[in-house]
Amino acid sequence: MLRAIAAAFPRHATGDHLDVGSGTGELLGLVRAHYPFRSFACDYTDKLAQVPGLKIDTVDLNREMLPYGDNRFALVTCIETIEHLENYRQVVREIYRVLEPRGVAVFSTPNILNLRSRLRYLSSGFYNLFGPLAPDESDVHSTRGHINPVSWFYLSHALLSAGFRELKVTIDKYQRRSLLIFPLLIGPVRAANWIVYRRDKNTYGTLDERNVWAVRAINSPNLLLGRTLIVAAVKPP
Repeated sequence: MLRAIAAAFPRHATGDHLDVGSGTGELLGLVRAHYPFRSFACDYTDKLAQVPGLKIDTVDLNREMLPYGDNRFALVTCIETIEHLENYRQVVREIYRVLEPRGVAVFSTPNILNLRSRLRYLSSGFYNLFGPLAPDESDVHSTRGHINPVSWFYLSHALLSAGFRELKVTIDKYQRRSLLIFPLLIGPVRAANWIVYRRDKNTYGTLDERNVWAVRAINSPNLLLGRTLIVAAVKPP
């Protein structure tokens, strides 16, 4: 995560940083240790954070707007949060609103496109780190609280639709089990994708210069092997 932030900000960068869905505050502590940002945070509760002296603003991200003014923050992070939300696109729009022009937002979520996850979906109908939920499920912190699997393409679509530009996609690290099956599956995956790509472009007309780059990234080595999806985006001036 810090690599994505470092790619956008020099070490001497200043401004305000907001962490949306701050949890225990681990990321806030890391950012504080590397950058002279002023820290702000919000989550559905203020009982989780372990950052001394930091006030956590409570907000229901499913139903409420972020409690901050427009064009406020130089950096907004939203880490391992959107998969817990009923309407992550609304949160994406809110993050765009509170970012200052040329501000950067960084999102992360489980990468459901890695090979291990694709095989699990083929066999069970559930992506990796997602599974059966009870209708009254209330534990939003554990894997059982993952209610919204968001793939790279649909996150990029949400970001671009909100107004973000200059998207950069990366991952935290390669997943060992995906690495083991990569040599066996990369050929069939690429062959099948070639057929689907031509159909989407020539028959359905759903591929053009606006989205073809995002579609091509779906079967890149990073997304076939990566554990966590990380996307940085810029609010244009």
